[in-house]
Amino acid sequence: MLTLLSAMYLVVRTASAQAEPIRVLVTGAAGQIAYSLLYSIAKGDVFGKDQPIILVLLDITPMLPVLDGVVMELQDCALPLLREVIPTDKVEVGFKDLDAAILVGSMPRKEGMERKDLLKANVAIFKTQGEALEKYAKKTVKVLVVGNPANTNCLIASKSAPSIPKENFSCLTRLDHNRARSQVAIRVGVPSDSVKNVIIWGNHSSTQYPDVHHAIVNHHGKEMSGFDAVNDESWLKGDFITTVQQRGAAVIKARKLSSAMSAAKAICDHMRDIWFGTPDGEWVSMGIYSTGNSYGVPDDLMYSFPVMIKNKTWKVVDGLSINDFSRGKMDGTAAELVEERDTALTFLGA
Repeated sequence: MLTLLSAMYLVVRTASAQAEPIRVLVTGAAGQIAYSLLYSIAKGDVFGKDQPIILVLLDITPMLPVLDGVVMELQDCALPLLREVIPTDKVEVGFKDLDAAILVGSMPRKEGMERKDLLKANVAIFKTQGEALEKYAKKTVKVLVVGNPANTNCLIASKSAPSIPKENFSCLTRLDHNRARSQVAIRVGVPSDSVKNVIIWGNHSSTQYPDVHHAIVNHHGKEMSGFDAVNDESWLKGDFITTVQQRGAAVIKARKLSSAMSAAKAICDHMRDIWFGTPDGEWVSMGIYSTGNSYGVPDDLMYSFPVMIKNKTWKVVDGLSINDFSRGKMDGTAAELVEERDTALTFLGA
């Protein structure tokens, strides 16, 4: 007779054996963010412990030898959910029949490069990738853009894949969300999971607005507002905001490399919430398509809002009160996104 434990194990193993694998693409797959990310995806931390995975790893041709090493390491992990690893430099292979696409790779800013030049290079990349999604991927594919400038890259990809719903595209501001949550937790002296409902508004750039006006902190068993828990308004409206805005640059200055570990964790958090939803009463921050929102944010941008997710569908948290301080910050980051979009669209039409 099976013990309860062995019976439960058999059920999990049987479900895993019966589930159809999903195809997950990671671009820039030879880079350091992907190196921190792929193991978590392959072992079931993102799409579920009973969901087999086919990992598709796309990078530029000169990086294929490095990709071969990544494939060997994934194989050597002996992960039961990982059914196949496909390294490629061809979009027709990389984007075929995808269930999820995590677009990490982008042109990094080089010394002496103007912001406009960086945007032009990335418009070309994400136009190509959007067209590949349109041509080869499932129409239900969930697309997460990580490569910077993430919001505008995401917008260009979505415009280049017109038959895939705009709602299927999002860009990563979860790293900023996690940074904001952690900074409040450290300041108050509580674990990070005792802080919820911070918000990142706008662009994943130094104009983003980390907002704690609606945050809730569980302070040793008592729930209170973020402002009351911190009890330092000048810090919350000053150093807190600049710390979150400039955290990526601070990591690069310290490490001489970008924040790969925390970015990979944020990607996992973002995609897992899309797949399984957000807890009741809690929201997360995501860069999503702005259309007809209640916060006066211009349409046709990828702008970070607070969202709740259910059945793989996000919904903006409406009705939050916005004071004059927040309005100014939200409008400032929106203005930057409008400028980025308009510049990108001129390149798109060229």
